[in-house]
Amino acid sequence: MEKRIITVSELNEYIKMVLEHDELLMRVFVKGEISNFTNHYKTGHFYFSLKDEGGAVKAVMFRGSAVKLRFMPENGMRVIVGGRVGVFPRDGQYQIYAETMEPDGIGALYIAYEQLKKKLEAEGLFDLSKKKPLPKIPTRIGVITSPTGAAIRDIINILGRRFPLAEVILYPALVQGAEAAPDLVRGLDYFNGAGNVDVIILGRGGGSLEDLWAFNDETLARRVAASRIPVISAVGHETDFTLCDFAADKRAPTPSAAAELAVPETGELVRKLSNVTARLTLLLESRLKLYRERLSRAESARVLKNPRVLIDDKRLALGMEERALFDRMGAVLAAKRADFMKEAAKLDTLSPLAVLSRGYGAVFSEDGSVVRRAADAAPGERLSVMLSDGQIHATVDQVMLEEKKNPREKPFLQGEKHNG
Repeated sequence: MEKRIITVSELNEYIKMVLEHDELLMRVFVKGEISNFTNHYKTGHFYFSLKDEGGAVKAVMFRGSAVKLRFMPENGMRVIVGGRVGVFPRDGQYQIYAETMEPDGIGALYIAYEQLKKKLEAEGLFDLSKKKPLPKIPTRIGVITSPTGAAIRDIINILGRRFPLAEVILYPALVQGAEAAPDLVRGLDYFNGAGNVDVIILGRGGGSLEDLWAFNDETLARRVAASRIPVISAVGHETDFTLCDFAADKRAPTPSAAAELAVPETGELVRKLSNVTARLTLLLESRLKLYRERLSRAESARVLKNPRVLIDDKRLALGMEERALFDRMGAVLAAKRADFMKEAAKLDTLSPLAVLSRGYGAVFSEDGSVVRRAADAAPGERLSVMLSDGQIHATVDQVMLEEKKNPREKPFLQGEKHNG
């Protein structure tokens, strides 16, 4: 028998043709655990492996199928993948070309719900510290729901019974289907833009997870959390929880309960007002009694019966203050006078007249300048001598200078010849 030799590429292409023409492998459903999951963000394709206790198989889900998933696949998640089996000739390896995927044992919607809830909770969207308080007595209630559903009828009935003064403004919106979430978002934007209500009720009646899915929309949950007006979420029955319930400022188990939370009950409000009125009345009566007692004491005061007593007391106090003031002023003046006398005595001691009174005189030249030294005068010069009781005019006959070199030397006389 002659050998038939083929290339690797031909072998891979043949295997590819065999697999792709096998009717069983054209549409196969395989369950297993996801591993080695890669989300190729640029292309939108998912690459992963499916494994169980006995083996593993590679798989790929192209973008066109991936965008239809309502949840994000994760490693360790058990799923059922539907698709075809084929071979990528370049690698010679067969793989599953996945077209559908659903969780094995739990719904895809529930997985998507839990994943989005975990994401928003991590961002702090559900923090209690961000919740706004509901108004105590709202006058306008905004309601976003279906205009034909039972929810709006229940809300209007309860609001009318509990607090008929409140006005209800309805924003008709879809509450189910693909267009419901954008419609609900537009309702929130309308009320926040108009600012014409005090509180918003967002909700609908009960239903399956698919029916309530619009209230798990990420954009709607974010808009509920960002609303400037307090939002009450009332979706489904008491056991139903949506992302809007967690994002809202208050969650009501039903639309009827939301209406009860939104407004006070008229009878209860009347009772509260009566209690407040009674407390105010008691407080006013207590104050009036206190003021009457004060007025009675003031009427019996001596100063009102005889005002002169007050004047006399004030006059007496004024006199005492006047005497004390004069005493203080006298003491200050005496101290200042003593200080002045001390300073005057010092000045008198330094006065030139005091020096003259002790027998001294002051000598002045003809131009009025003081002659302090003998050398400042010359023979024949006219001088004035001031004494304590008058002046003497004199002429200099001789000037003697006390400039001796030794005790035996005679004084030098100005105008006389000095022999050295």
